[in-house]
Amino acid sequence: MIDLSINKAGLDNNIKRAKEHNIILPTIEQMKHPELIPDAIKENLKGVGLWDINPINLFRITWKNEQKESGGLFHGPNYIVLPPELTGVKCRIIAMIGKWFPTGCHKVGASYGCLVPELVTGKFDSNYHKAVWPSTGNYCRGGAFDSALLDVYSIAILPEGMSRERFDWLKNVAKETIATPGTESNVKEIYDKTHELRDTREDVMIFNQFEQMGNYMWHYNVTGNAICEAFEEMRKPNERLAGAAFTSGSAGTMAAGDRIKELHPTAKLAVGEALQCPTIVANGFGAHRIEGIGDKHIPWIHNVKNTDMAIAIDDEDSQKILRLFNEPVGRAYLKEQGVDPELVDLLGYFGISGIANMLCCIKMAKYYELTENDVLATVMTDSSVMYGSRIKELQEEDGEYTHEMAALDYARHILDEKTDNLIELTYEDRKRVHNLKYYTWIEQQGKTSEELNALWYDQENTFKAAAAEAAKVDELINEFNEATGLLKNL
Repeated sequence: MIDLSINKAGLDNNIKRAKEHNIILPTIEQMKHPELIPDAIKENLKGVGLWDINPINLFRITWKNEQKESGGLFHGPNYIVLPPELTGVKCRIIAMIGKWFPTGCHKVGASYGCLVPELVTGKFDSNYHKAVWPSTGNYCRGGAFDSALLDVYSIAILPEGMSRERFDWLKNVAKETIATPGTESNVKEIYDKTHELRDTREDVMIFNQFEQMGNYMWHYNVTGNAICEAFEEMRKPNERLAGAAFTSGSAGTMAAGDRIKELHPTAKLAVGEALQCPTIVANGFGAHRIEGIGDKHIPWIHNVKNTDMAIAIDDEDSQKILRLFNEPVGRAYLKEQGVDPELVDLLGYFGISGIANMLCCIKMAKYYELTENDVLATVMTDSSVMYGSRIKELQEEDGEYTHEMAALDYARHILDEKTDNLIELTYEDRKRVHNLKYYTWIEQQGKTSEELNALWYDQENTFKAAAAEAAKVDELINEFNEATGLLKNL
């Protein structure tokens, strides 16, 4: 459950600040259905860039933004369809596009889902509190961006080994940026820093995406419904939505899978991770290069009981495909192989974790022997825009990209994906993975055994209740906007 009890003093401060800075809050329902956004706000959006630090860009936290860098409004969900000519499997794959969110990543939605309940209840007092965003990359960017739009002081925490583009951007948006030791899989070090801040600074509030049900709530309601809407838009008469696969960063996107399975009860749900750190598949550990996913723990908000498969992706695959999809020689080769040139020109929509998501779908399709009547779904969290420095590093390591390298990469790292390094989860497997939460969340993070058991045995009052909280959050958002008077005065 999300605590929606009211702190009146903090709420009054937040209302006053919002009024002073012209901040109007969008509802979760408007993020699902942007056609509900008032016309006056849409008119004002026509003069605002997608990444501008302007409170009105809160209304662009949706999968349905027009694909324009500035002045765009809304249409249907943003996605591309990956055909057999690219993937080598018979089923088609829907890949939702994260690039057209502000910051170029859907994590602005997850961070909004965590922050806004605290803001409209006054438990987060913007006159006093500082918002701490622990992350392995994109979530702290989303949190810093949302904080800037909401006139909230932000502290971004991420590993020092993440891409240079992330740090360069945060310098201009976050009030503070803290680099912790390690790389993508060093999540504990992030937790250690948040503990240090909590112990030494009374004015911080930690928005830990790995445990906050606001993350789950947002993805269940917004991402889950956007995927199902995209499927209805692209489906052929005999196609079914056979399932979805998402790599586990905070596991927030896995909540979209819960929504998909409600609307399509025969669908399967897979969670992905790096082969170099196979925590779910083999209780393993290690470091890896799939930026955007975190490891060596099971996120509190991952509904493991509803997960059918775990898939480990070799990080070498993701690196090679990053070059294949972005080097002119690689794109030319794909066109030679019969991939639609228009689709090839859109492959820059894939960031590293998005590539891993695609590979999860390919392995899933092969394991379940899916046919041309099946569709799988996934997301492209961010795009190659965030990985230019990584591509340059690969160029320095491997030299100029050639036709022969493209042929080898396409054959080995896409077409030759196999059904190794995955497990179909039995009831006992799921309980084993769920129980791994104990070591992070009870031993280290202060949760209780009773709370852990509730996630497994009482889903009505945990995951399902969190998803349903969106309606109550929207009521509080509407009351907040009414109190500022800004919306009615547009």
